[in-house]
Amino acid sequence: MIGYYVHHQGSGHLNRARTIAAHCPFPVTGLSTLAAPDDWPGDWVRLPADDNGDPAALSDVTAGGRLHWAPLRHSGLRGRMAAIAQWIATATPRLLVSDVSVEVALLARLLGIPTAVVAMRGERTDQPHQMAYDLADLLLAPWPASLAEPGWAEHWYTKTVHTGAFSRFDGRPLLPPANEPTRSTNHRRVLLLLGSGGTDISPGEIKSAQEATPTWQWTTLGGPEGGWAADPWPALCAADVVVTHAGQNALAECAAARRPAVVVPQERPFGEQSATGRALTRGRLAVVAPDWPNAEEWPGTLDRARALGGNGWSQWAPGDGAARAVAALANASSFESDL
Repeated sequence: MIGYYVHHQGSGHLNRARTIAAHCPFPVTGLSTLAAPDDWPGDWVRLPADDNGDPAALSDVTAGGRLHWAPLRHSGLRGRMAAIAQWIATATPRLLVSDVSVEVALLARLLGIPTAVVAMRGERTDQPHQMAYDLADLLLAPWPASLAEPGWAEHWYTKTVHTGAFSRFDGRPLLPPANEPTRSTNHRRVLLLLGSGGTDISPGEIKSAQEATPTWQWTTLGGPEGGWAADPWPALCAADVVVTHAGQNALAECAAARRPAVVVPQERPFGEQSATGRALTRGRLAVVAPDWPNAEEWPGTLDRARALGGNGWSQWAPGDGAARAVAALANASSFESDL
């Protein structure tokens, strides 16, 4: 058995965990503040929240800069860590995957459990990230080695498996009209795909972009005013261009559909999405805009994305990323010899 810690912010961590767990031939227990998804194949430990209460009343949350989130005398944090420790003591997992928490990775290692840390792009040279990446037995990088994150310590690279991006849609057949070679210029479609982790884009900016592109039909999924679809695959396949942020999950789903894209990185801790945008630019995989374009820029921006096309996404998401991740976890947990 292995454990898989799932961070509660946004949907990307959970979707990645679900995709990996679905490919695992060995038992996987999820640990998270989030409720267990309906398709989770094993046990699930629901953890107490550790971010409740008045932020102004919290004390020394970074332990003098050595951790990211460890407020003093916080009952939620105490209960959370106790629950994880109790599960480890009872289940004795071969490995714990942290996706993503420095503190959970450290706890597992202090209890003698090998750890795999899902790596994140951006500036990760702060003391907490250095510690987590240093102590990990395995770093899973959900992007291709050809677009590796620059500036990493050499000993991180030696234990990193670059899986490429992966999503729940890998291997799913494309739906019409995504297979159509042409479409009338009066019926071109934009899918604006916003995340659940917050957005810097205002409704006014979206409206201005729509008004400036009258020959494009816009559909919005996610965000405070967008629609919601349990299965966005048909909308992805129908889009001539996808406009999205630079979160790993959104890009992996766009890549699975091989759709042309405009990517607008959002503000995130450690510059994660900006770093991802730079990688996409290096690979010429999408049109990357550092900020939401002005209204008059949108017609040209969408045309450039459509002209670039979506075939380059095969470099980013080759289609077997989840299988690569599972093989790496099996090797790190010594399950490989049992399979």
